[in-house]
Amino acid sequence: MSAAPIPIQDPPSASHSAKPNPYLVAQEQLDRASKIAGISPEVRAILSQPKNELIINFPVRMDNGEYRMFKGYRVQHSNILGPYKGGIRYHEQVSLDEVKALAAWMTYKGALHDIPFGGGKGGIKFMPRNHSQAELERITRRFTHALGSNIGPEYDIPAPDVGTNGQIMVWMMDTYMNLQGATDKNANRRVVTGKTITAGGSYGRETATGQGIVHCITEWARDRRFELNGSTFTVQGFGNVGSHASKILARTGATMIATGDYKGYIFNGDGINPFKLSEYVAKTGSVHGYPGAKAISRADFFAVQADIFIPAALELEIGVPEAKALNVKLIVEGANGPTETAAEPILHEKGIDLIPDILANSGGVVVSYYEWLQNKRSERWDLEEVEERLAKRMKRTFLAVTEYAAQKKCDWRMAAMGIALDRINKAYAERGIFP
Repeated sequence: MSAAPIPIQDPPSASHSAKPNPYLVAQEQLDRASKIAGISPEVRAILSQPKNELIINFPVRMDNGEYRMFKGYRVQHSNILGPYKGGIRYHEQVSLDEVKALAAWMTYKGALHDIPFGGGKGGIKFMPRNHSQAELERITRRFTHALGSNIGPEYDIPAPDVGTNGQIMVWMMDTYMNLQGATDKNANRRVVTGKTITAGGSYGRETATGQGIVHCITEWARDRRFELNGSTFTVQGFGNVGSHASKILARTGATMIATGDYKGYIFNGDGINPFKLSEYVAKTGSVHGYPGAKAISRADFFAVQADIFIPAALELEIGVPEAKALNVKLIVEGANGPTETAAEPILHEKGIDLIPDILANSGGVVVSYYEWLQNKRSERWDLEEVEERLAKRMKRTFLAVTEYAAQKKCDWRMAAMGIALDRINKAYAERGIFP
């Protein structure tokens, strides 16, 4: 059975060199937030390391008949609040420390929204665009089979991430279901989220992360009395998150003037139509060569003057040089961990507001929870219900973060993490730590 070409969710940009270790960045954030939230040293120590780290090496037959070895990861950070939950990433830069950092951020993301999920993350170290659809299916199914009982609908629930999509989640689900008893197959449909609608996915899941970003932007604009109609924005990474955020934000009257992906960056001061650009990217795989804009360098992209910047590529793209170059009023972290620790004081000094990743891009995990619930209850919610629930939760959490920040006199990242750590700390205090 043939399938449509796979879109890469959020292609990385041509990144700057010498990025710091993302796991160390996550540790620094935990240290700072632990002091602000006043969590116990024991809980801080527990959260400093994931519960489980799984590395799998597995062979897959290529289309030419040869076999190739692949390295896969699944890191389970915390399940104190519920099952491990987090994406599967297909990218050549996937590493254990990267996945450990992403799993930790997932723990805080779920806790921030008071969703009964823990944090996990996984991935395979390879570049999916270099493989056929048939090879991607075999890689995915072989990895899922190797994971075996290390995932499960009440234990660890994968989802799409960079380089993966709904089709890949359906292959994971089908492989896992076929490992179970025949009478229990359909009870395991919720082993993954982010599935296609036909295979049990939720309406609104594909656009959820982009929609959540725009909810944060509209709340920020309301608080700041800022008029979005007529404003400008730039987006780094025009995959699933970046493209949907751009299209939804454009409906407010805001204009995208620059964007970029792994092949390069483009600019048009009069505006780039995100709907037409999405059609172009669907055909070509990149924004490169788009006729409605001119090519610019990565350095020029970060120096573009705009009102809003949405980094939606890979982690740690905003270093000190990028922070010094940025000329915007607001950064909304569509990617996980896009900002280096050393860059944040520079942004603060420049008066640039920053809505952190665990709040800004959490629409995906919120609607993943709704998908999981629908599967668990054998229900199908319509799009309006999903979007209404998402809007309510995003706006409520945004308000909680701004109030916590005002109370504790801290930035929004520390406020978001502080709320999350408070909830985790309380769970440990009530349940105790098994000796």
